[in-house]
Order: sequence, then C-alpha cells, then structure tokens
Amino acid sequence: MRTLKRTRRDLADFLRTQRERLSPADVGLPSGARRRTPGLRREEVAALAGVGLTWYTWLEQGRDIGVSSTFLDNLARVLKLDAAERRHLFMLAHDRPPAEPGKTWCVLPPLVRRLMHDLPHPAFVINLRWDVLGFNALADERFTFARHAPGQRNLLWLLFTDPVLQARIVDWEQQAPLMLSSFRRDFTRASQSTDIPELVNDLERISPAFKLWWRQHQVQAPCHGVRHLLVDEQPVPFEFTSLTVDEDRHLRLVVYARKEQETSLSG
Repeated sequence: MRTLKRTRRDLADFLRTQRERLSPADVGLPSGARRRTPGLRREEVAALAGVGLTWYTWLEQGRDIGVSSTFLDNLARVLKLDAAERRHLFMLAHDRPPAEPGKTWCVLPPLVRRLMHDLPHPAFVINLRWDVLGFNALADERFTFARHAPGQRNLLWLLFTDPVLQARIVDWEQQAPLMLSSFRRDFTRASQSTDIPELVNDLERISPAFKLWWRQHQVQAPCHGVRHLLVDEQPVPFEFTSLTVDEDRHLRLVVYARKEQETSLSG
C-alpha cells in the first residue's frame, strides 16, 4: 500500500511534469524572453488556478496541505489534463476519483463493436444511463432489442415496461429488483446528469413495481452472477458479467454465457 508520504511525492512530481510540458502560448500567455527552464512558471499556474504562489509551491513540493475538488478541477483545466490525467490527479490528491460528470455517451466505438460481435455469447453494450448502444445477434435472440427503435433501447426502461422482455427473464419479480439495485450505483455516480433522473421520474409514473423497489434504496455491488432466461420455453441458466470497455465514456460490455452443466462421475 502506498504511504501518504509517497503519494505526496508522486503528486509533486506529476504536477511538475505537467507544468513543464506546457508553453505560455498553450495557456494564452505571451512568450516573452527566452526561459531558462521549460514550461510554465509556478507563479503562472498559481495565478491561472486562482491561488497564491506560496500555497501552490507547497503543493508542488509535496507538503501536507488540503485541497478542494474545485481547486483540483481548476488545476486540471489550467494544466490541460485529459480525463485519465484528471482522474490520476484526484487519486493522488484525494485518494478517490473525481465526481462523474454523468454524460451518457451514445456512440459505440468501432473497436468495441467489433469485440462485441466477435464474442460467441449474447453481448451488448450499455452506457451510464443503461441505453443499449449495440448488441450482437445472440443478444437479440435473448432480449429482442431489435424490436425497438434505437432511441427506445434502454435496458432499464424495457425491464419495467416490455412484457416480452419480462417474460424472457425467469423469476422476473426476484431479478428485476436486483438489476435495479445495480443501476442505482450508476445513478449515484452520475450526480450531475439530467437525463438519468428524468428516466427515473418517467418510470416512477409508469411502473408501480419500479416505484416501489426504487424507493427501497437497495444497492447491488457486483454486476455478475447467474440468471435464468427462457430458451425454447425452457429455463436455461446463464452466467453474466459486466466488463468496462471504456472508462472515460462509462461504457460496459454485458455478456451472458450459457452455464455449462456440471456432470457427476460415478465410481
């Protein structure tokens, strides 16, 4: 486990290297005379981030001082950090990731689409709102996504409004609350979103079951296990799991693999 001292040293090194890779022109400052050291000066970063030079110097020296999330966001903006670098900054400074912006990415990257179609199991990709962005033919056989227009392919919505999908899930009354409690994790992560609360509000108006279970505030941690689906009118066990395929865009690949039947050996 990292010690706090090492974390502060890593933070100091990270800030220094990110500062040195930027030129004054990158942040809208005049270049001026030739500089003895590369990159921005500490006083320039401090001014752009809205803090005092002494305080920022202490931070970059690895001293034990507290920083707010607002300041870290300002610093990430000044240093022009991408999403992965911003997350790294928060992990070093706060030992936890930043609050999720809650944007629901609605485009499926080609490589993820190819991976999904190459799988020999039912698979589909969802975003933070649980919109189904893509699915392979085997997944369509199990969940009938193609019956719905692309803008209506939301897994949570279909789970509580589509009788066909509900009939495909054995013991729907037990499985639906578990899936809903898994969705609540994403709902909490997307604290700044607007379209996700709108989805919840619509479902509360339409589905009494959703309204009842949603207000129980249950949270399911792992998104994996065994779920029975109807195949040729017979319940068949499937092992399912959720794999993050794009962390920055909150895209997850959900895979259902038919559970192999255990065979017993007789002596």
